[in-house]
Amino acid sequence: MRGLLKVADKLDWFIDKVGRITGWCAFALVVVMAFNVLLRYFFRTGSVAMQELEWHLMAPICLLGLSYALLHDGHVKVDILYGRFPDRLKRIIDFISMVLVCAVIAFLIYVSIPYVEQSYSIGEQSPDPGGLTHRWMLKALLPIGFSLLLIQSVAAALRAFAAVVDPHVAPAADAPQVGGH
Repeated sequence: MRGLLKVADKLDWFIDKVGRITGWCAFALVVVMAFNVLLRYFFRTGSVAMQELEWHLMAPICLLGLSYALLHDGHVKVDILYGRFPDRLKRIIDFISMVLVCAVIAFLIYVSIPYVEQSYSIGEQSPDPGGLTHRWMLKALLPIGFSLLLIQSVAAALRAFAAVVDPHVAPAADAPQVGGH
């Protein structure tokens, strides 16, 4: 079990670093939005490219931040019955659900790659005059973001499996957090 948990720890460490770097996109988004507001209200002008940059910055925040949210248990959960289940059943449910999540994410990666390839092959860019080019780069965040989510889901599945096999292993939700959290 120690080997599985060490692998899970390394995957957690990687996702934590990616999430912290991705967090800087939020700062960049605030700067771009403030600049757009300044241009619009004080100088009565604007830029299509700068407005598009806002959602180009939102995409990495959402897609690359999914795995970070899963790592730090920041996702939404509905706990109606689960909280009343015995610990062993909770651990089994955690493991089965993470395996199913991994399968769904693998499918999403599979179907998103042709979407990016098509965008790249046609040189897709903004249809708006003055908009951003290289839209395929934005779309490439789909398989990248889902791959990061798959990595974190595998780490969570490893922890859940270890908790099922060895009752002394803390379940994923009780595991120590990365980075001293």
